[in-house]
Amino acid sequence: RAGSSFSRAGLLSRFAAYVTGRSTGIDVTSPAVVDKIRQLSRLETVVYSLDKIVTGGRENAYIPDFLVGDKLLLVAHGEVIAGVDLAQLQPADVSVTGDRVKVRLPAAQVLTTRIDNGRTRIYSRTTGLLVSADPNLESEVRLAAEQQIAQAALSDGILDKARENARASVTALLYGLGFHKVDVQ
Repeated sequence: RAGSSFSRAGLLSRFAAYVTGRSTGIDVTSPAVVDKIRQLSRLETVVYSLDKIVTGGRENAYIPDFLVGDKLLLVAHGEVIAGVDLAQLQPADVSVTGDRVKVRLPAAQVLTTRIDNGRTRIYSRTTGLLVSADPNLESEVRLAAEQQIAQAALSDGILDKARENARASVTALLYGLGFHKVDVQ
């Protein structure tokens, strides 16, 4: 019975459109397509989650570490998010001809890299007998871990994956707008 009321509503809607002369249309001109794609803004398409073991320390060339050294071993968990900043899309990047559209996406990029402080921990720290722990050492090691996590994601091809996923998302959007031939590069 729910199906019959749905079909009646659809029939009534078509009849109302016929009587009032109104029709539903989607603007698929080049500026409208650019606007629709830009609305996606920062399209995050890949998230890498990585663990990295990073060490850091202070040492003296002349005095043994057990007296003045400071060493830290950190197990860092971080995320790297990559995607495409569609706000950079320019009108020249979109070409519309009838039911065909061609789009040239901006380059994929790393959008954010962060260390998850809740899952990152100091595994060990040793400080010499004659010195106190350097308060800046942990911050420096965390920063190095963040850089190493970003580099590992780049080495693993995160940007290629981000670009392919962005192409798939934008292609789906354009088919959804009614285009029959879509070319996203």
